[in-house]
Amino acid sequence: MYDYVIVGGGIVGLSTALAIYELHPNAKVAIIEKENKVASHQTGHNSGVIHSGIYYKPGSYKAQLAKKGNQAMIMFCQKYDIPYEVCGKVIVASDEHEREELEKLFQRGLKNGLNIRKISKEELHEFEPYVNGIEAIHVPSTGIVNFRLVSERMADLILEKGGEIFLNEKVEVIHEKKQEVIVETANKTFQSRFFINCAGLNSDRIAKIANLYTDVKIVPFRGEYYMLNPQKSYLVKNLIYPVPNPNFPFLGVHFTRMIDGSIDIGPNAVLSLKREGYKKSDANMKDLFEVLTFPGFWKLAGQYMKEGLEEMIRSMSKKKFVENVQKLMPDITEEDLLPGPSGVRAQALSKDGALIDDFYIVPTKRSIHVLNAPSPAATASIEIGRTIAKQMIQRQPI
Repeated sequence: MYDYVIVGGGIVGLSTALAIYELHPNAKVAIIEKENKVASHQTGHNSGVIHSGIYYKPGSYKAQLAKKGNQAMIMFCQKYDIPYEVCGKVIVASDEHEREELEKLFQRGLKNGLNIRKISKEELHEFEPYVNGIEAIHVPSTGIVNFRLVSERMADLILEKGGEIFLNEKVEVIHEKKQEVIVETANKTFQSRFFINCAGLNSDRIAKIANLYTDVKIVPFRGEYYMLNPQKSYLVKNLIYPVPNPNFPFLGVHFTRMIDGSIDIGPNAVLSLKREGYKKSDANMKDLFEVLTFPGFWKLAGQYMKEGLEEMIRSMSKKKFVENVQKLMPDITEEDLLPGPSGVRAQALSKDGALIDDFYIVPTKRSIHVLNAPSPAATASIEIGRTIAKQMIQRQPI
């Protein structure tokens, strides 16, 4: 009999296990992961940014846990000798039209308690000499790390503390009973006092298997990146972000210096035809059918039709993608962009077409389900885990 069974071996599931051990060192914890290694999906395809929390609604889970998680992640990396860097970033207004939105974002960052400042064009060029901008916000607390390495270290710590991680085990049955939860895979049966769903791209399906029905469905959006030719890496010193389009719920194409020194440029945001579809050619009829028959998707598509079509065009046309890039970085040409990685964002969508903007955590008597944990979940993961552990143990102490 386990005290806690966690489904999902991404960084949120791993952080939750560690948080449980912080509160109950003698707890018996198992993590069930369907892949052959941890951090195989959202975590392992992450952009590697340790976010500050500037973008999120004051008082929200995202705002609170990203800010606290930023510091917790840095402390974890320091403690376990994981390479990281607090390099800072600039959020750039490229024309007069964007000044108003930049100011709104600045005020939001101040409300979230961040140490940020507005900088002039001249100051901006001291940080990023080649960027096209008239004003910017400097966010010094933003950093970079390899979240896969973080996750692998977390997995090692869990095993050292007596936890168990079961790979290649796909959950098929969950029975939440009065005194226990039974979790079955094709090969094993797990008995546990409590159950935690951290299944990311499949979190809504795991909830359904556990007979938790909500009006929320995971809709996968693929983010496609290019890599900057190393010969042009001098163009980007650290992290450069545009002012987000207030009419579109994604951050826009940005420039990210990775911890290995390479420069990623992107992403766009297009509907993925498969929940774990990292290539344009990847498709799964079941995944696609679920999206196309979900009323919320069509309401969302209608709301963002113009922006969605523009994203699709940029996905298919490198020339159009580069035109978007040149708004901030005029010196970049098509020849400078090399094929890069892709990631899939597990975005929860409600039946009324609203994107779930915050982390969405749903408790039952003997379980907790994390039904929306896209970016900045990797940054916030340690604090998300602590939040889940505290909620679970306060409600049902072992």
